[in-house]
Amino acid sequence: MNGEAIALDSGWIAANPLPVHGAGTTKNSRGRVVVVGGSRLVPGAPRLTAEAALRVGAGKVRMATVAAAALGLGLMVPEAASVALPEDGDGEIGAGAAECLERSLKACDALVVGPGIGTADAAARLLRAVLEQRCEDTVLVIDAMAIGCARDLKGALARFRDRLIFTPHHGEMALLTGRDEADIAAHGAGIARDAAAEHGAVIVLKGTDTHIAAPDGALLHHGGGGSGLATGGSGDVLAGAIAGLLSRGAAPPVAAGWGVWLHGQAGRRVATTRGPIGFLARELAAEFPRLLPQ
Repeated sequence: MNGEAIALDSGWIAANPLPVHGAGTTKNSRGRVVVVGGSRLVPGAPRLTAEAALRVGAGKVRMATVAAAALGLGLMVPEAASVALPEDGDGEIGAGAAECLERSLKACDALVVGPGIGTADAAARLLRAVLEQRCEDTVLVIDAMAIGCARDLKGALARFRDRLIFTPHHGEMALLTGRDEADIAAHGAGIARDAAAEHGAVIVLKGTDTHIAAPDGALLHHGGGGSGLATGGSGDVLAGAIAGLLSRGAAPPVAAGWGVWLHGQAGRRVATTRGPIGFLARELAAEFPRLLPQ
């Protein structure tokens, strides 16, 4: 499917409903999300992602992070489980994480890798560890620093084809594609579409305008939720929203579209109460339940 981009608006939202969870719903049937990330430098990033996943309706969430931050995160988000991972000398997730993650990854529906990881070496090591696990039904969301490592792991990622979402900003898209940032700014929709076909992934290219490209060539365009969303942690919230919707059973293009729409609408709502600039990323997820269909 090629052609012009479709506007990601209320019409698209109405035409692409989310899975309904009625009588007999349990926290397991609403889906399980695992968030892997964080570091001593950015210990709170997994919290933003985990809370967003819960706020869009995920039933269970686990946060896997460096041991120094794991207990604090567990106390900060008592609704989620916390898994302590080995730490290297730089305060990043270290070698041996695969063994600690094995049990969690076997039982998850959506996996987010990347929020809060501070170095490319740590991100690459962690992504390789995850790709060695058996998780045939899991949808993988690759975010932040982990996106830049995916270009060299294309072969290993092939088994996630059609179960893969990337959430890059322009700089991360440059690392993924090898294209110049200025070129991406000028031709983002086409570059996102090409990358989606190449990787068998949904590409959520974030910016003032967001382009969402699916492997079949379908393209969505979202006009953004305001400049206040350009703040630290905002992308971590978006990744969590997408993962939570995936865990509930939404197909990757639908979860990506709804996640971007919710994120943008939440930004607009918070801007009206807090002001257009200066609100915090952690204030966004509280808006999600009011925006979701009843």
